[in-house]
Amino acid sequence: MPRLTRIHETVLYGPDLDAMAAFYTGALGLRQVSRNADRGVVFRITADSVLIAFNPGETTKPHEVVPSHGATGPGHIAFTIPREDLDAWRDHLTGAGLAIEREVTWPTGARSLYVRDPAGNSVELLAGEVWPA
Repeated sequence: MPRLTRIHETVLYGPDLDAMAAFYTGALGLRQVSRNADRGVVFRITADSVLIAFNPGETTKPHEVVPSHGATGPGHIAFTIPREDLDAWRDHLTGAGLAIEREVTWPTGARSLYVRDPAGNSVELLAGEVWPA
């Protein structure tokens, strides 16, 4: 079987792209690299991965280039952070007026902080490893 090498892009959905852009650039510090009118906005995560915030009201419509797609209800994304930055991230997020929805210590010793983006998507900051390699 041919192999997969990485995830190139991850998509979350939210109808207010301006609010999504403000959250992901402001609260999380991602760099916006593209905006397609009311359809979507793209943020660089690493040199080889991006996060796309799509407006589900637009992406469910037929499109001349890509198949229509979308999701209903909140999605989830987890970003890896250095263990030593967990407290600084908590302070940063609460200082930005975001409520920490939950903090979890996993059986592996990894720790997670959860907040919500403007569309209600669950955003996790993960310090450590949860899943076996």
